[in-house]
Parts: sequence; structure tokens; C-alpha cells
Amino acid sequence: MKDFDFQTELQVRDYECDIQGHVNNAVYQNYLEHCRHLFLRSIDLDFAKLHYQGIDAVVIRAEIDYKHPLYPGDNFVIKLKIGRRGHLRIIFDQQIIRKSDNNLIVKARITTALVKNGKPVSPDILGAEFKKAGIEIAEID
Repeated sequence: MKDFDFQTELQVRDYECDIQGHVNNAVYQNYLEHCRHLFLRSIDLDFAKLHYQGIDAVVIRAEIDYKHPLYPGDNFVIKLKIGRRGHLRIIFDQQIIRKSDNNLIVKARITTALVKNGKPVSPDILGAEFKKAGIEIAEID
């Protein structure tokens, strides 16, 4: 992923690994979600504040390609690019890259939607915050 809107670094903790000694597949979703939350906070969007306004972001699809495993102590970078598909879906294209060898560990596309008081709403409701942060949410396929 050449262009990305945000990245963060983490390190694998021992308890995130399974009996085979590498990161359990479900843990990668936690890494990806943590990156999305940090990204939103970095542009002054907070899930708790949005929730109290009746706005919730929900994951409606997760596509994850596991390329290589991570092991205890591995340092890695999670990269994120935001886009949109149609009038309702927000797309987060994400990658996890191991720092020691620059290997692509995970490639993911997480599709989300916004709901306000339980009904779907356009991501344009948050457009001002993205614009203020200099982020354009372009249509992607």
C-alpha cells in the first residue's frame, strides 16, 4: 500500500500467541481495529462521543489475507487507507508489516457502515472532520 492515511506500531505480546507459537488469527482483527480507533482519534473522532450522539460505526464485512505469521516480540506496523464504496460503506484497506524484514503479514479490507439511532446514514455526516484533517475519502472498488 503506497498511500496510507495513518500508521501505528505495536509489538506482539506472548499471550496473543496460540499453541503453535505464533499470533492467533483472531488477534489480527484486534490489531486492525486498534489501528482504526487510533486513526479516528487522531482526527478528533471518538467512538464514545459519536455513540452518545446516536452515531455508531459497525463492521459489516472483514476480508483478511494472512501472508506470514508474527511471533512473540515481533515489532510491526499497521497501515491504513480509508475510502468509500457507494453512499453508505466506508472501506479501510489495511496492512500489517513486520519491521525486522518488511514482510507483509496481513492484508485486509474492512467494510463498515454508519448508523444513527439504528438507521444507516451516509459517511458524509462526518465529512467535516475528515476534511479538517486533510483526508479525502475517495471512491474505491
